Amino acid sequence: MRADAVHDKQGVRRARIAIAVVFCVHGAVTGSFATRVPWIQEHTGLSAGQLGLALAFPAIGSVTAMPVAGAISHRFGARNALRALLALWTLALILPSLAPDLVTLCAALFVYGAASGMSDVVMNAVGLETEARLDRSIISSLHGMWSAGALTGSAAGALAAHLGADARLHHLLAALVLTALGLIACQRVLDVRSAPEAEPPPRFALPPRSALLIGVVGFCAVFAEGASLDWSAVYLRDVLDTSPGVAAASTTAFALTMALTRLCGDRVVDRFGAVRTVRAGGVLAAAGGLLVVVAPDPLVAMAGFGLLGLGVAVVVPLAFAAAGRSGPNPSQAIAGVATITYTSGLIAPSAIGAVADATSLVASFGLVTALACGLIVGAGVLRTGDRRAASGGGDGSPAAEPAGDRAGSPDPSA
Repeated sequence: MRADAVHDKQGVRRARIAIAVVFCVHGAVTGSFATRVPWIQEHTGLSAGQLGLALAFPAIGSVTAMPVAGAISHRFGARNALRALLALWTLALILPSLAPDLVTLCAALFVYGAASGMSDVVMNAVGLETEARLDRSIISSLHGMWSAGALTGSAAGALAAHLGADARLHHLLAALVLTALGLIACQRVLDVRSAPEAEPPPRFALPPRSALLIGVVGFCAVFAEGASLDWSAVYLRDVLDTSPGVAAASTTAFALTMALTRLCGDRVVDRFGAVRTVRAGGVLAAAGGLLVVVAPDPLVAMAGFGLLGLGVAVVVPLAFAAAGRSGPNPSQAIAGVATITYTSGLIAPSAIGAVADATSLVASFGLVTALACGLIVGAGVLRTGDRRAASGGGDGSPAAEPAGDRAGSPDPSA
């Protein structure tokens, strides 16, 4: 093997570690913020309803800003864009705890969400290009690193809250540490650039047609994920009369199941392909939702939530992978799918509550079960991102052209 080829492979392996650290840093910001929400509520004197309104603004900011990410990446290159946007995201952690009232908190969370969404799009595009050069699936494990970062940030935040630390100081220190880690990691990520002749993507655009059906599959998965994370503890407490400690443990168990499945999911995807993996996940998620609906006791319900987490864990990473390979502008397609999935995450908690008010919480998870069945039906649209299908080895589909040979893809030797 030529020395320059060995050197290139070593560089891609280092880039793979670097982008994994970026995902971990991104998740750690989310975990750091989530644990101090009670402090922020007390500091601003908000009611539960006002807090709920404010917590909608991160998703609103993300959905609004995500379409801009493709234009930024095209203009400055993915490495420079990621360096700036990730730093904006980590430093935005400081803003919510500084807000004195509802209006300023909403504004802070809008900026926080916008930075999150834009950096999310660019880091997924870089992750997919890294995956293409390695010629094996890594996107699931990258999202697993995000989950690991979120759990780490949550643990540190829980410790800070237990010690009675002021969230302003906690978030300042966390932001500085995470910004430094992010900037160091960004030095090693692939510098993905658009081809010189490629048309710049529009600053604002609706999701491309190729991303819509993929986004629907992601919508089903994120709805089930958001419903389980936000309502599993309430379900065990109110429907099955479980103690608060056991109810809270169900949420933690669900999050751990998601993280571990994502970290291990790439081997399954490489073995069976994206389409079969998502179909099998849909079966598991639907079975889990059905267990939750019919559960006679907390243990059965917790097993159901565990199956839901196992079933939906890798769907969003694979939806991003399919979107990134569905056209000449990966960032724009990823932004389109991310916009749809973030919208699902925005409406899922309130939709579950609305159905529960009109009928029951059991009926709400009947809806979750029905959407999980949508993964079984819709998995075929992910064939674009199926590496086995692309080589003619998965699901009997014809061979497709490699991701690295598509128009507008960066030259691996760049």
